[in-house]
Amino acid sequence: MSTEFGKGPLNKHLKDAAAILKSGGLVAYPTESYYGLAADAANEAAIRRLFQIKRRKPGEPILLLIPDVGSLKRCVAHVPEAAKRLMDAFWPGGLTIVFEAQKDLSMLLTAGTSKIGIRLSSHPLATALVKAMGSPITGTSANVSGEPPCRTPRGVFNALGKGVDKILDGGETPGEKPSTVLDVTSYPLTILREGIISKKMLAPFCGALN
Repeated sequence: MSTEFGKGPLNKHLKDAAAILKSGGLVAYPTESYYGLAADAANEAAIRRLFQIKRRKPGEPILLLIPDVGSLKRCVAHVPEAAKRLMDAFWPGGLTIVFEAQKDLSMLLTAGTSKIGIRLSSHPLATALVKAMGSPITGTSANVSGEPPCRTPRGVFNALGKGVDKILDGGETPGEKPSTVLDVTSYPLTILREGIISKKMLAPFCGALN
């Protein structure tokens, strides 16, 4: 496993990280809240490895980061009007929107729900990584499931060790709250997890809201 801890040109590290992901590896990276753990969303073996490293139980869905709004069509079956308003208001940022999933997405990602959580990150390094990859990556936290999320590269290394192939060092992340998770697949829209984006902030764009 390689870690930067501030060393070397960023572009090279991003290219190396993208190459690792494309070959089925795992890369940790900073986000608006905590460090995330990336696998190629189209690589079933890589996703299975991610579950193993995190000791995550099957049946727990995994959200995805996308490089741009145009990439949504690779992952979702339908984009409701409410979701468009929310994306205009809060993307890039700390809002994960749960859509109806494309049928060819891995069942490990959707946990058999036929739904998928998607986010466009506002963290420059997270966005640079998914753009270097050119396709969706997983956005789950870089920690053992059930344990506290990690805010530093050293924390990721201590938690996951050699299970991660590369850690992109973005320094200490803000922590405090994770992304807000909002399901737009039915009406009223449902907050599954309130985090960075509060219910009060969402309300003007949602109409009825659970």
